[in-house]
Amino acid sequence: MAEVPTFKLVLVGDGGTGKTTFVKRHLTGEFEKKYIAGQEKFGGLRDGYYINGQCGIIMFDLTSRITYKNVPNWHRDLVRVCENIPIVLCGNKVDIKERKVKPKAIDFHRKKSLQYYDISAKSNYNFEKPFLWLARKLAGHQDL
Repeated sequence: MAEVPTFKLVLVGDGGTGKTTFVKRHLTGEFEKKYIAGQEKFGGLRDGYYINGQCGIIMFDLTSRITYKNVPNWHRDLVRVCENIPIVLCGNKVDIKERKVKPKAIDFHRKKSLQYYDISAKSNYNFEKPFLWLARKLAGHQDL
């Protein structure tokens, strides 16, 4: 049986955007309602976290404009360390009615040729799409 390749994914974004929930949902299938995030406490460790990253997800919160405004900073830091990797931009919390970042305002991914998905870690909307897109890019197989 062929060995399954593994890749290092770098998942970044402002605190409170749903990164941990997104990962936990994929690993355990559970949604954690109460979570106290480490948030910016580990900001100084970023470059070390990025080293040898082979793909990336930049996440922002669709209910918080500032998290989208910070996307260019996350992208700049990520590509400075991990050049030419496939990156997906994800707008999380699409399930929440009080959407502040409207679809027309989301254009950073076009400027940088990134894939974009609206997702919800809570409701599982488009839950698997970022990983599938990255897997297809990394494996070179569009039929995955």
